[in-house]
Amino acid sequence: MRLIIALLLPWLTFFTIGRPFAGIFCLILQITLIGWIPAAIWAVYALSQYKTDQKIARALGQRG
Repeated sequence: MRLIIALLLPWLTFFTIGRPFAGIFCLILQITLIGWIPAAIWAVYALSQYKTDQKIARALGQRG
């Protein structure tokens, strides 16, 4: 679901992963039609990093 949001409303993705300042900057970037594609790419990348960080945190939490 977040991947669809990242493609359609990239700025909203940042708010769902707890990065509101990046979300505001992404919204400004998305306002320009040319900036929509880089904003979507950035949101998908940030979402993948967020998921990776969660997996690492879970792995370290189970170890300790």
